[in-house]
Amino acid sequence: MRAHASRDREQTMSEEDRNTVLYEISDQIATVTLNRPETLNAITDQLTSELYDVMQTAASDRKVRAIILTGAGRAFCAGGDITGFGNQTPQDLITKLPRQFDMNRRPDFQTRHTYFPAIAKPIIGMINGAAAGLGLLYALFCDIRFASEDAVLTTAFARRGLGAEYGMAWILTELVGHANALDLLISGRKVRGDEALRLGLVNQIHPQAELASATYAYAKEIVTWCAPSSMRMMKRAVYDVPFQSLHEAVMLANQDMLVSNVSADFKEGTASFREKRPPKFQDL
Repeated sequence: MRAHASRDREQTMSEEDRNTVLYEISDQIATVTLNRPETLNAITDQLTSELYDVMQTAASDRKVRAIILTGAGRAFCAGGDITGFGNQTPQDLITKLPRQFDMNRRPDFQTRHTYFPAIAKPIIGMINGAAAGLGLLYALFCDIRFASEDAVLTTAFARRGLGAEYGMAWILTELVGHANALDLLISGRKVRGDEALRLGLVNQIHPQAELASATYAYAKEIVTWCAPSSMRMMKRAVYDVPFQSLHEAVMLANQDMLVSNVSADFKEGTASFREKRPPKFQDL
């Protein structure tokens, strides 16, 4: 676990010397916090690199069954910090991260900001404030999103003279549909509260004071009652859908069924149901 630096020490540390991403584990839940509150957690090369490392740590940590991504201070992530990016070629933007290409994973989910779907654990975005541009992209690539009622969500790119960066058009269309994606991208308008929920940008909204408790209660429920192997298979299946025919999806589901029917998790799941007790899943 990364220790939180004291407030006084953080004030005297340079950006390069302190963690721009924090990592904590409690009750099988990893909390990943974007930690540049003075810039509304704007994204730099350092933050991008640290976030990738921390997310891979959570992905491989057997003590972790769910991941919550949030921001320090009053924002989730305000997008890219134009003062914090180095000189990059178009190819750098695609290949700089991840550092290692995994032939067992879909290439679509191995580029700089699109790797969350390749992490075989549920990622819950706790959107505690503004999520703009690349910050919104991070939120949308989370598997589930809880937001405060007053959190402001915006693509922002068109209002900065930019394109829909890093697959934003793809994930936005998957989540809210063609017409809504075009509306949100072309207008760059701000969305919050009930509209974000109605469009499908978020799964739940809560008053700011209740957001953390609601998010952690949900995470605690799934790590207590849901088999890691089941969540892993289901996450992969859902992210494979845009690339599949119905027949291919059914064949994959059948393969998963054959594997799960003989698994220790299935035996424990049925036993715990009969015995009316919480399951003790072990298959990570």
